[in-house]
Amino acid sequence: MTPKPQDPYGVGKYASELLIKSMADPHEFEYVIGIPHNIIGPRQKYDDPFRNVASIFINLMLQNRQPVIYGNGEQMRCFSFVQDTLDPLVKLGFKKGIEGELFNLGPDEEFITINQLAVTIAELLDFDLNIQFVPGRPQEVFLANCSAEKSRKVLGYETKYTLKQGLDEMIDWIRKRGVKPFKYHLDLEVITEKTPVTWKEKIF
Repeated sequence: MTPKPQDPYGVGKYASELLIKSMADPHEFEYVIGIPHNIIGPRQKYDDPFRNVASIFINLMLQNRQPVIYGNGEQMRCFSFVQDTLDPLVKLGFKKGIEGELFNLGPDEEFITINQLAVTIAELLDFDLNIQFVPGRPQEVFLANCSAEKSRKVLGYETKYTLKQGLDEMIDWIRKRGVKPFKYHLDLEVITEKTPVTWKEKIF
């Protein structure tokens, strides 16, 4: 499928792929591109209010604070546990005959809504969930999934961790380190009525 990114994040990732392709020929190097989808796991930064939705939810709930969800929460994602991506990434670097190809690395078996993610984390924490909904973010992708069939066939990719197992390990790691206040480390340069309220009002 021809990529048609609709938000700055997607545009940036696709531009990176095109840059690698355009540089490979004149500079005579080989490349292969791995595309992980929504990495989660221990050691992930969890005091960042701008990214990593699973760790944001965990950090909030461990502080006995309700998660905040953009829009109606029915946007869908798949989440890759970090350990499941290591083996295929190593194979991408050494396997012969795959130069110039792209490989999705993501658990396409578990495609869930952001609401379901919040419910799952709340169940693992025995947390009394009452989601706070705020207006949706402009240009947010509603359905973000992948097909990992090519990676399964060529790289032997498989998901060994279920979403619950991955979240459980994250919860354990964050508990041991202790919850943290969120750090708004990026200044907003352009603020409009469409700027996400969690960024503009720093409600985390």
